[in-house]
Amino acid sequence: MMVPQHGSWLRLIVRYRGTELPRTKYRIAGVFALACVVTYAELALSDEQFHSDLHPLPFTLIGFALSIFLGFRNNTAYDRWWEGRKLWGGLINTTRSFARQLLTLVSEVPEGRTLSTTEKKEIVALQAELVKRVIAFTHALRLSLREIDDLSELEAFLPKDEVEALKKESNRPSAISKGTADRIQAAWHKGWIHPLHVGILEQSLVTLTDIQGACERIKNTPIPLTYTTLIHRIVAVYCYGLPFGVVSEVGALTPLVVLVVSYAFFGLDTIGDEIEQPFGMDDNDLPLDQMSRLIEVNLRQRLGEKDLPPLLKPVGEYLS
Repeated sequence: MMVPQHGSWLRLIVRYRGTELPRTKYRIAGVFALACVVTYAELALSDEQFHSDLHPLPFTLIGFALSIFLGFRNNTAYDRWWEGRKLWGGLINTTRSFARQLLTLVSEVPEGRTLSTTEKKEIVALQAELVKRVIAFTHALRLSLREIDDLSELEAFLPKDEVEALKKESNRPSAISKGTADRIQAAWHKGWIHPLHVGILEQSLVTLTDIQGACERIKNTPIPLTYTTLIHRIVAVYCYGLPFGVVSEVGALTPLVVLVVSYAFFGLDTIGDEIEQPFGMDDNDLPLDQMSRLIEVNLRQRLGEKDLPPLLKPVGEYLS
């Protein structure tokens, strides 16, 4: 995600990366070149050789309707982007709460006896293992949403045999959650978790699953193709036809008018495409690496670890 530094208004106007220009520059250049040709033909050639009979009124009516459709589509795309950000904000809070619960509720002394030194060490080890599994779930969710098949990041938090087994899983975050639930159940059978606390831990797992499902819904359900295709086609026809509709009215200023109008419509059309899928690696997609690292550092600090990776900072103005 682009994190622009505070600067002057002029710097914001002329910036390139993170804007719509990398995606629209060739389309705009094509329309501008066509407008120059049409303008030359209108001014330099006779009416017998070239004459545009298009009236600007249809472009006015279509432009008004098109702006409404583009606004609706961009609002829909932004809602998806913002919902994705809220889900990952919820993931940050849920993992923090779940780690706290694991470190405080997985410690119940069985009734009628005192825990041995070995059992106390086993409980501490289990607490650390469960917290690390929450970190592994976070990284696995990020990798799944970005369709990254490299699971080497999980080796620091899961046993090697489990990481190998995950390679065969179609839903790796879900498999990690199932393993966590199995360990919680085993701890309950040993009396290390009070029966009333099992439901609390289970609810945290349910919340993690709900967040995962909501993220997968956004990723796997794009805006309907027929709607997106219709918008793209209308924008293309409108912008490439515009020079023929305005040249008789604005004359030599046609290329400038077409440049401004096509920049606006192509830009609005492109913004919706870029933010529709918020979990990718585009300049304006969500910084999942940064949020995953934040969760990892927060939870490992709760375990008392000191040798922690640094929180991710923007490289230039880009935060991954």
